[in-house]
Amino acid sequence: MRDLPVNWTAATLGQLSTEPEQVVPAHGDSIRYIDIGSIDRVKKLIVNPQTLRGEDAPSRARKRVSTGDTLVSMTRPNLNAVALVPTELNGEIASTGFDVLRPSEGIDARWLNYLVRTDEFVASMSNLVQGALYPAVRSKDVRSFVAPVAPSDEQTRIADKLDTVLTRVQACWDRLDRVSALLKRFRQAVLAAATSGGLTSDWEGSEQTEHTAESLLSELAKRRPQSMSAEPRSLDGLFPLPHSWRWTNLQFLLSPEEPFCYGVVQPGHDDASGVFLVRAGDLKEGTVNLADLRRIPASVDVEHRRSRLRGGEVLVTVVGAGIGESSIAPPEVAGFNIARAIAKLPVREVSARYVHLWLLSATAIRIMKSDAREVARPTLNLEQLKTLPVPIPPLSEQSEIVRRAESLLRLAGSIEARYSDARMHAQRLNSLLLGKAFRGELVPQDPRDEPAGALLSRIAAQRDQASSSTKARQPRKQRAQRGPQETHAMTKSRHDNDVMGQPYLAQHLRRLGAPASAEALFKLAELPVADFYKQLAWEVAQGHVKDQQTLLAPGHAA
Repeated sequence: MRDLPVNWTAATLGQLSTEPEQVVPAHGDSIRYIDIGSIDRVKKLIVNPQTLRGEDAPSRARKRVSTGDTLVSMTRPNLNAVALVPTELNGEIASTGFDVLRPSEGIDARWLNYLVRTDEFVASMSNLVQGALYPAVRSKDVRSFVAPVAPSDEQTRIADKLDTVLTRVQACWDRLDRVSALLKRFRQAVLAAATSGGLTSDWEGSEQTEHTAESLLSELAKRRPQSMSAEPRSLDGLFPLPHSWRWTNLQFLLSPEEPFCYGVVQPGHDDASGVFLVRAGDLKEGTVNLADLRRIPASVDVEHRRSRLRGGEVLVTVVGAGIGESSIAPPEVAGFNIARAIAKLPVREVSARYVHLWLLSATAIRIMKSDAREVARPTLNLEQLKTLPVPIPPLSEQSEIVRRAESLLRLAGSIEARYSDARMHAQRLNSLLLGKAFRGELVPQDPRDEPAGALLSRIAAQRDQASSSTKARQPRKQRAQRGPQETHAMTKSRHDNDVMGQPYLAQHLRRLGAPASAEALFKLAELPVADFYKQLAWEVAQGHVKDQQTLLAPGHAA
């Protein structure tokens, strides 16, 4: 462990806490049961514990908790599902899937809770997981974690400071979380205004008869079959348009010289020398993501030559959960083909970018999704798609709408990029603050504080006294074993370079800042019993450690 501030020491979580009692909920009792799913991993809070009858409680409902206990999920510790038990849940029952850390006297409950939220604790537990399908650690793994320990008063100052600062960080998070929803509403407001005339209500374009949507549709009709109507299928539920606009249907806006179709039904194997295929998942942010395109055999492409792209088409997803998602094919995809889940809309005689804005609008997406039918997956039939109502402004106004709308959407994209950057920095704030706190850098040390070593000695003495009282009240069943026992994993050896011939145990005693029992020193030393006693005997003989009968202290040579 790194060098600790003055008056700090190191100890295991087991030395800083006690364990809760285990109970079986009584029949007829009403309990609030806290399981792993009750923990909000982001806010580190207990949310929505279940209210159960005792007889309905699961077999894991056994740990009675008290105000100030810290619950540490032993399952998937990398997710750090930890929380402090609030006053309103005092006396309730938690799952045995938690290790419940009940702070000893002199240990601030909030400080202990913050300690198990540090990157060091999470990394340590993650390295100890057992099992692949159900990765978990054991209670003894949690309680063997060696942590820095501040004096009791400094713990409280640290916890107070973290309470204040992390509350501000959470408020920042809450505000950031609202940005995404605000941007979504802003984009939809832009699209709604763009495709209803609101965005260009102040536009001073020509309103002469030949420049109205009516005249535009009349020109398009000259290049369409006489049987094809420009009328929409219905105006029910649609909004009124400016007098120079007109409702029409999507089919009337498609070029009659190019196929309106969906793509390859059975693409076959991925052919490294074949033709690129655009799939629904490749439609990203209004264009085509060219990074991960697969290829189809040339023979398959030939069979589906109708769905080849020229570039500039509007592409719409017509199969699956993403029905209605659309993009414009960039020039680079000329010669590529499309998958069955995509429909190709050859919009050439009006602004494809304007039609794309309409397809992105909430109204158009609602209509397309309501038209979809469940086959093997939700599917939008091409006959339904081509009857989709489209609000058409005069051609010159379409260009102005696209200019204004895309400018506003770029602004939204710029804000979103800054928002993502802010979220990334905010994600690191908690970690950085907790790191500073447990390095002793968050609040100043006060030399008048009682050293943490003295606090640990008092906790150990109280625990020994409580243990002795308990044993005195119980009949003696077996002879008590003397001296430290190997009850946890040893990580050191007397043959290590920093142990053999070094005042290794004396250094631990100096960090404690107060005399300690052999049991307490053994736990810190992480040596096997035999190595511990050999090292202790050598350090006492060399004067590094002073044996005070019941306690050990640094000697004159240390």
